[in-house]
Amino acid sequence: MSAAKFITVEGIEGVGKSTQVGLLCEYLRSRGVTALATREPGGTQVGEHIRGLLLQASTTPMHPETELLLIFAARAEHLHQVILPALTNNRWVVCDRFTDASYAYQGGGRGLAVERIRAMEQWLQGDFRPCLTLLLDAPVEAALSRINLRQAEDRFEQETIDFFVRVRRAYLERAAREPHRFCVINANAPLSEVRRAAAAACDRLIAVD
Repeated sequence: MSAAKFITVEGIEGVGKSTQVGLLCEYLRSRGVTALATREPGGTQVGEHIRGLLLQASTTPMHPETELLLIFAARAEHLHQVILPALTNNRWVVCDRFTDASYAYQGGGRGLAVERIRAMEQWLQGDFRPCLTLLLDAPVEAALSRINLRQAEDRFEQETIDFFVRVRRAYLERAAREPHRFCVINANAPLSEVRRAAAAACDRLIAVD
């Protein structure tokens, strides 16, 4: 096996990203690939503290620019402490969300300028990008109905349907612009079908080697 790969799993709340990250790592290991599962925001001690700030439900709104800066602060720690070292040690990394989420949530959802997000991306990452991004896509109402089954909602899960419509649209627009990197998967399909589609996309990535 040659150079390790960085795979991200994206999508709005309720599409099953965390489940697929775990299943995908299991599948990669079955193919003889050493794989690490991680998430954003989070993945490090600092990142998990920031995640708590970002997700904690509050009656006081957080300014969108504060939100963006916190996410990139967590991402900087995650990238330098976890992702890059793992790839250097030939471990594939499967990450629940990465910078595409910033374009979708803070750009599409919050309305922040894409140029501002792009500048931060370039500052932090340079030319570093995921090798493959699996976009789990489902109609907003269907995805949010899964959230409603949970006992507690975090700050993002409390957002309006219109917010998630904008986020989903931003994701799909990015996927359309970068079809070589994105694989859009119907997250409304049965779990077994979603798993097969994700595995097939990874098989193509392995075959490139």
